[in-house]
Amino acid sequence: MDYAKVNIDKPLIQRLMYPRHTVLVTCGGKDKRNIIAVGWSMPVSINPPMVAIGIHPRRYSYALIREMKEFVVNVPIVELKDVTLLCGKTSGREHDKFAETKLTPTPGMTVASSAIKECVASLECKLASEIVAGDHTLFIGEVTAAYCTDGSYDRKYALGLLPLLYHVGGNEFVTCNRQVV
Repeated sequence: MDYAKVNIDKPLIQRLMYPRHTVLVTCGGKDKRNIIAVGWSMPVSINPPMVAIGIHPRRYSYALIREMKEFVVNVPIVELKDVTLLCGKTSGREHDKFAETKLTPTPGMTVASSAIKECVASLECKLASEIVAGDHTLFIGEVTAAYCTDGSYDRKYALGLLPLLYHVGGNEFVTCNRQVV
């Protein structure tokens, strides 16, 4: 293999770190709620457990998270690819994404925001801090409850049973197989 390097256009450099685990973030309360597809998420602390998500200030979810001071990170599987795309391409200002996707909201255990029944796992988060990072804001949430579909997780996901969704860029997604290298 030739390891010669080529330059990448700046608007695309984040894709050098793809594929990225895709999550569906739910936020808001009973009257105002939303689902946003997020490709920029990660754990940032073990004790206390914390996760970070990156959201652009123009997004409806940005305002809801700042107002409610909470959100839920939901982990979809490949069967939810089309609804994940819809949640990433439409605005919750004009669309009820729960109704349009037919996803089932389930009450949060520790937050007012709903989780998504069809997702394999959910992490309820209370907003701990915000960091402006260029054109996005990192919302860091302390995980106050976490749960998953029975049989899907035993200290790691059962990848042979659950094809998790990873964003490659644009409208493209991949899954990972269970091969360990």
